[in-house]
Amino acid sequence: MKNNRYYIGKRKKEAICLGIALLCGALLTGFLLVQRGMLVEARARRAGQELSREVLRFHVLADSDGEADQQRKMEVKEALLDYMEGELPQEANLEETCSWVRDNLDELERTAEETLREAGCSDEARAELVRDYFPEKTYGDVTFPEGEYTALRVRIGEGQGHNWWCCLYPSLCFTDAVTAHVPEEEKEQLGRVLGEDEYEMITAYSDFKVKWFFFGGDR
Repeated sequence: MKNNRYYIGKRKKEAICLGIALLCGALLTGFLLVQRGMLVEARARRAGQELSREVLRFHVLADSDGEADQQRKMEVKEALLDYMEGELPQEANLEETCSWVRDNLDELERTAEETLREAGCSDEARAELVRDYFPEKTYGDVTFPEGEYTALRVRIGEGQGHNWWCCLYPSLCFTDAVTAHVPEEEKEQLGRVLGEDEYEMITAYSDFKVKWFFFGGDR
């Protein structure tokens, strides 16, 4: 009887020790996963911050979400792209592109307003170079995460409608985003301008955090 109690007590102690070991292992694993997740998030933030300093976005805001205003927005966008494609220096870097935009804000406004007048619209257009917060946006098969970016913003009228946007530098504005595909030539240009993390972020946005979590080294 005494032996039975001894063996039962011994098994209980072994079970308790095993339970404690499993609990400690689970806690340690959870801690390591949380720590790894925090490192990945920090790396993602760094890549996003670096990305925001390396690109120039272009936004055209419609007066409203009415069908006519949205159509005018697209007409203004096309007119401005035609103008910039012909006038913007093709080999300009980011600083030179921003400088060109600053020097040509009046001409961009004039082009936008001429397009509006041709459409029978009396709205004013305002062009400005801004540093502002933007939500996550997808252009074709390239995704830009939320964050602060420098942008050429053209506001039509009250500018309360949905906007059209593209990346002016490195240039994605002169590609066909409707097909949900950015040509490889433009992606190669992105790769030359952006860092490895930033390029991976925008071209494989749905996968890059998973990859970094399981396989990415800390840099």
